[in-house]
Amino acid sequence: QVQLVESGGGLVQAGGSLRLSCAASGRTFSSYTMGWFRQAPGKEREFVAGIRWSTGNTYYDDSVKGRFTISRDNRMNTVYLQMNSLKPGDTAVYYCAADSRLSSYSDSPAEYEYWGQGTQVTVSS
Repeated sequence: QVQLVESGGGLVQAGGSLRLSCAASGRTFSSYTMGWFRQAPGKEREFVAGIRWSTGNTYYDDSVKGRFTISRDNRMNTVYLQMNSLKPGDTAVYYCAADSRLSSYSDSPAEYEYWGQGTQVTVSS
């Protein structure tokens, strides 16, 4: 059974940084695509960043390019999202997702099989 457990959220001032972690277990993830999504109150869940575990290829939404970095640690089976220069508009619940079927990545939440429980990120102005 795949389990994804996020951590690292919190309250930060605008311009600050946070690093989110997603600990993955239950499978060998070498063929998986991992993604970070976020959902603000009253809004749909949206793609933030993705990574192919096998190649390390990364993908970003335009809104976070140059500020966020997704990475993975093969030994720890963990995916990270380093978030710098945070803005109030980044405030949301951030979710980790995984899928074994994608050959690249997808920005659609419907394409991902597994989800974590989410971690709250709040950026104050």
